[in-house]
Amino acid sequence: MKNRIDLKNFNIRTDLVIDNEIHDSYINKKNISDSIAVTSVDVNDELGTELNKKPGSYITIEFEDITNHEDCEDVIRCLSEEIMKLLSKKKIDKDSSCLVLGLGNRFSTADSLGPITLDKVMVTRHLFLLNTGVKDGIREVSAISPGVMANTGIETYDIITSLIERVKPNFLIAIDALASSSIDRINKTIQITDTGIHPGSGIGNNRKEISIDTVGIPVIAIGVPTVVESSILVSDTIDFIFQHISYIKANYESNKLVVGHRDSKKYLEKLREQNLNENEKKELSGILGTLDEGKKKELIYEVLNSIDYNMIVTPKEIDFLIDKLSGVIASAINKSLHECVTDNFIS
Repeated sequence: MKNRIDLKNFNIRTDLVIDNEIHDSYINKKNISDSIAVTSVDVNDELGTELNKKPGSYITIEFEDITNHEDCEDVIRCLSEEIMKLLSKKKIDKDSSCLVLGLGNRFSTADSLGPITLDKVMVTRHLFLLNTGVKDGIREVSAISPGVMANTGIETYDIITSLIERVKPNFLIAIDALASSSIDRINKTIQITDTGIHPGSGIGNNRKEISIDTVGIPVIAIGVPTVVESSILVSDTIDFIFQHISYIKANYESNKLVVGHRDSKKYLEKLREQNLNENEKKELSGILGTLDEGKKKELIYEVLNSIDYNMIVTPKEIDFLIDKLSGVIASAINKSLHECVTDNFIS
């Protein structure tokens, strides 16, 4: 439950279900390794209304470092297994055809996850049309990156429904970049859901929903949070300052300080174990130090939003991470759609 707050009382943008305060009875979490965890949340009608999310299954894979080869292999395996579980749940058999959607803007790096992933997806529909004797274990797969409305002038939903009418796939897989309300999850989380997707909803650009209710066939959505609001950065930085001061106070005489870029992961773990008490927070930052997590985030959001400084930001190494994440997602999709694919492809 670490770093969760009740987001429904104010307009902090997030596409991730696990960013919300959810009762433990809805959550099933399992640790795959020391650095990878899979969390499943089954959202019913009541919880869906509370979270403003469609009822269905939401699976979140959290990891520490996608550039680590072993972790990368494990994430691919976990993701492909979860995709296959959703295919089974939706009663989609091995002969059902699939249209893969790469949502987002290829020319905006933080939003390019969908289009770049499509470059690595194994597309086969043309082989079926040409009657080339496709071997067993290959599914009919087509792919399209419809672009964004600002570039095409056409609603993504209208492009997709037209394609469905013409190509007639049995189900869709949509890949998109998401927004999170937690720094910890940026480029370190993959969410899979069978509820479909609202393109652009995480940053306030609501487009028409793409789901079984609107397009008539099952839609599995796969997304990675690549951006966060600057108000979240400010709020989390205040927390890190409190934890840093508490850590220094507790360790400066014992010669056990761990500070510096080379030990950033270990240092962060140490910080998580520390915090100032309420009086110390008040002494350091006045009334701001007395606010609970939710009120603090709400205040910072209101201040930055009122002066139009609540920017959407992304890490400086985003181009490198998008390349790695797209390879992971494409590998998992290829393995889950085509029985004959056993090896991982990682760019």
